[in-house]
Amino acid sequence: MSHVLETSFAGRTLKVECGKTGMLSDCAMFVSYGDTVIMVNVNASKEPREGIDFFPLSVEYEERLYSVGKIPGGFIKREGRPSEKSILSARAIDRPLRPLFPKGYRNDVQIVCTVMSVEQDNLPEFIAMNAASLALCASSIPFTSPVATVSIGLIDGEYIVFPNAEQREQSIMQLTVCATKERVMMIEAGGEEIDEETMINAIKFGFDQCQLLIKFQEEIVEKCGKEKPEPKLHSVDKTIEAEVREFAFEMTKEVMYIIDKEERALKMKSLREKIDEEFGEKYADNRSDIADTLYKMQKDIVRNMMLNERRRPDGRAFDEVRNLESEVSLLPRTHGSGLFTRGLTQVMTVATLGALGDAQTLDGLGAESHKRYMHHYNFPSYSVGETRPMRGPGRREIGHGALAERALEPLIPSEEEFPYAIRMVSEVLSSNGSTSQASVCASTLALLDAGVPIKRPAAGIAMGLITSEDLSKEAVMTDIQGLEDFFGDMDFKVAGTEKGITSIQVDTKIAGLSEYIIKEAIHGAKKARLQILDVIKECIPTHREELSKYAPRMHSIQVHPDKIRTIIGPGGKTIKGIIAETGVSIDTNDDGKVVVMSNDAENAEKALAMIKELLREVEVGEIYLGKVTKITNFGAFVEVLPGKEGLVHISKLDHKRVAKVEDVVTVGDEILVKVTEIDAQGRVNLSRKDAIENSEKDNKEEK
Repeated sequence: MSHVLETSFAGRTLKVECGKTGMLSDCAMFVSYGDTVIMVNVNASKEPREGIDFFPLSVEYEERLYSVGKIPGGFIKREGRPSEKSILSARAIDRPLRPLFPKGYRNDVQIVCTVMSVEQDNLPEFIAMNAASLALCASSIPFTSPVATVSIGLIDGEYIVFPNAEQREQSIMQLTVCATKERVMMIEAGGEEIDEETMINAIKFGFDQCQLLIKFQEEIVEKCGKEKPEPKLHSVDKTIEAEVREFAFEMTKEVMYIIDKEERALKMKSLREKIDEEFGEKYADNRSDIADTLYKMQKDIVRNMMLNERRRPDGRAFDEVRNLESEVSLLPRTHGSGLFTRGLTQVMTVATLGALGDAQTLDGLGAESHKRYMHHYNFPSYSVGETRPMRGPGRREIGHGALAERALEPLIPSEEEFPYAIRMVSEVLSSNGSTSQASVCASTLALLDAGVPIKRPAAGIAMGLITSEDLSKEAVMTDIQGLEDFFGDMDFKVAGTEKGITSIQVDTKIAGLSEYIIKEAIHGAKKARLQILDVIKECIPTHREELSKYAPRMHSIQVHPDKIRTIIGPGGKTIKGIIAETGVSIDTNDDGKVVVMSNDAENAEKALAMIKELLREVEVGEIYLGKVTKITNFGAFVEVLPGKEGLVHISKLDHKRVAKVEDVVTVGDEILVKVTEIDAQGRVNLSRKDAIENSEKDNKEEK
């Protein structure tokens, strides 16, 4: 049975159609907001997947270029691998939903959000996030907590819900809030140095707006929701759990209280061997239950240590940052490099400057077509002391790179101030807690080392959380390390400058965060951020005054926009010729700006001279040495400047009468000519006779 339900939200119509399409999916819906339309389909396997110890949820965000009236570029005219934007959107849908599934649920669940139509005022990713929650709640899958998502902008001190395209351009903040009825599930934010109180109030405003969408979701589920059968949940065999706990609990506790990470890892390996020796043969068919019990013991011990004993695994205070080190100019031939170390977390970022033509071209659903500032992040296996195949970047690497990019983007100088494309590459050398935020710090060092005049240095830190089962006790930790992240409840990453916040990303493993925790985390992050910024400034107080000698130099001139076509030439022939002869790179803008980039100052000057020569205007009365390009029976055409020709009429070729043009000149001859006239149609009339007279007169005067 088909249902259509509508509501008005932020001045636009939100419409949901269920039961009309996707008849074989567990739940399929069309969700539209304005002219943006998302088709969502959710399905689950009939039985749990055997032999796994995790919840197999997959989220796909399928961009279709027909949604914005585009045909894909390139040779293959169909969508290829997911864009970075698509991957980031899928991650954003996954993160607030995953913690709300029942513990022990091991059925495969797939959420597919397909972008069918896009109106730039209404971004599809936010509609998809709401659509995914709605479809799960209405399906037979055991998901019962509606999650709403809103985007918030900030213009002239006023919070805007779902800002349109024009408002997004004006907004100094881009905030995404996902929430249930009770708590905030996820936060993502980017901003132009937003102060802490403004950000906290924006999150609270976003939470309140989410409640309106949750109410609408509940109305739809009541109309077309399916019955939810009792799911099969994995649980550890109680007998095995009791025996393993009795045998190994105290030994596990002793190991988990070891402060040194490497020593603790060695002792844990030895303990696993003891447990396997004791129970491996007895419970050969239930080895996963043994492993699950050991994991639960570790988790219980660490959480009790922090929550009740107020002690962290490495002995730090709850608001203490690990040892910090900063270094720049590590690599002699790169344009800029920075090494940042926080405890056992270490990231090196390398900055590369290029021509504006090196900017990334985006073939996606958004209005933006190019990206001048790019940040890439690599997380090799050696960073955690492991071995695995080296493949391309996964979703995590793409997400972490985007997070670091968002943190620094508001600080990058404009194209007018610094006309370079900038690529940052963060290499994780050692990982034990929040490498994405270490990437922000290392990238700040690299940008300053490269001579990029950023507004202010930025730094990032990750905050953690431990809660009791009934949520009556909560403890926030500064600068979480790997163990605290693994057994903790929250990863709250905040980056910014001494002036304010530039990015936030928050994930939880529990059913959301209270207002108190959000405030504590944001204020605690500021204290740590200022401490890190002091270390960065001590290493390199400001950007280098001079670029690296290996960085390309920029030379620019402003010309009339109509002259750009002259510089480019037919089919790009002219500009390609200049590049081939001088070895420079040249970028031209529609506004008439021409940028020449080269490591060789002499070649750059030569290219600029060639461009200026192209742009020289023919002036009446001036004498030029020109080349004969064409002969007719009435005269000769002569190129006096590159691409600029005029006619020497046969009567103007010589003092005496000329019977045939060929008697005086041939194609390829270089002759002196004087410009006698430029008519109303722009045609240039030349005279060899007058040029000769002028030359003879000058010679007499010299004598």
